Amino acid sequence: MMIASICVLLITNPSAAVNEMISASSKSLTLCIELCGIYAVWMGLLELIDKSGLGDKLAKLLKPVIRKLFKTKDPEVEKLITLNISSNILGLGNAATPSAIKAIKKMDDGTGYATPSIIMLLVINATSLQLLPSTMIGLRSSAGSTSAADIILPTLIASIITTTLAVLLTLICNKLRARRKK
Repeated sequence: MMIASICVLLITNPSAAVNEMISASSKSLTLCIELCGIYAVWMGLLELIDKSGLGDKLAKLLKPVIRKLFKTKDPEVEKLITLNISSNILGLGNAATPSAIKAIKKMDDGTGYATPSIIMLLVINATSLQLLPSTMIGLRSSAGSTSAADIILPTLIASIITTTLAVLLTLICNKLRARRKK
């Protein structure tokens, strides 16, 4: 559809097509630079959290919940999951991805099927529990919003509800799956 639209625009009004392409690329570059600043700050903060040992303390605090949800006793997996959840809580879904991939690789049992722990991690990432939706605030701010942070409370409510329901449904499905295997 997009290619067809560009072709029609190139045939009917080529100068407008070129102007729009240049304008769109300029706006895209500006947005990327603005988001790089936001990500640099938050990635730096996550690195400080990791280097200061706060990540280990957070992992220790979340250990009972992580062990219950993910059925793991591997401290490295627990730390990776904690880092992933912390990144999502700060609204940095892209920063959460590397730690999730590493955790999934460590939780993989080699069967070629997703384990219940992997499914739980994917579900929690998909619902993205966020206390501070920093990427969305940055996008709204760069788009000229006068009150970019007004989405914090609605995002918090929505993400708590969806994450809670998703975790409960995943636990129920995992129990049903385990019963069916027996």
